[in-house]
Amino acid sequence: MWHDRAARRGAGARTGTPGTVPRRSDDLFRLFRVLGGGVRGPEADAAFARPGGEDGPEAGQLSGTTLLTARDRGSMDALDRARPYVLALYRIIVGFLFACHGAAALFGVLGGAPGRGTAVPAGVWPYWWAALIEFGGGILVLVGLGGRATALLCSGTMAYAYLVVHQPRALFPLQNAGEPAVLFCWSFLLPAVFGPGAWALDGVVLRSAAVTGHGHAGAIEPRRFRPGRR
Repeated sequence: MWHDRAARRGAGARTGTPGTVPRRSDDLFRLFRVLGGGVRGPEADAAFARPGGEDGPEAGQLSGTTLLTARDRGSMDALDRARPYVLALYRIIVGFLFACHGAAALFGVLGGAPGRGTAVPAGVWPYWWAALIEFGGGILVLVGLGGRATALLCSGTMAYAYLVVHQPRALFPLQNAGEPAVLFCWSFLLPAVFGPGAWALDGVVLRSAAVTGHGHAGAIEPRRFRPGRR
């Protein structure tokens, strides 16, 4: 019996009969495209559509696979909906930690500047200026003001700090005490590329500006009195 099935499948593979191994391989290819390629909605449904509206056993061969794909697509949609809030929590935590570093160096709180225990004297290059960027930039990133530009500035500041201050001491961050600089540099690249996420003041400012602009644009001018017209 299984010999006959194998023979029929082999003949179908050579002739291109629908419902055989090549057809199933195409379906698997479309499945991986949906799961790995971020295909959503009608496009995902179209990926599994049978050309010509076929019915019968071949049309229902991948019903379980299609059901699994819909379930996975629902999970991916849930993750997509949670992404702005995860980005917001990430932005708030990283910004808070960065601002704490700046406050320690500027005001001598939280143990003071690393290696000093006190505040950095005002105007000392580059430590005081780096602390100023850490404190101000960390607060702006925390509240979501300045968006990608602020995050990029913080990332660039940490890259400069690592290359100029830490790298000359030793090759690896573990040896030159540059791990915080490296971690902050790469951490700020995420909001710089993907945006601040939810709960950002940028969104509030933009919405207020949009409402104000619409209010001015949609204002009704008072009707002027013209002689001879009512």
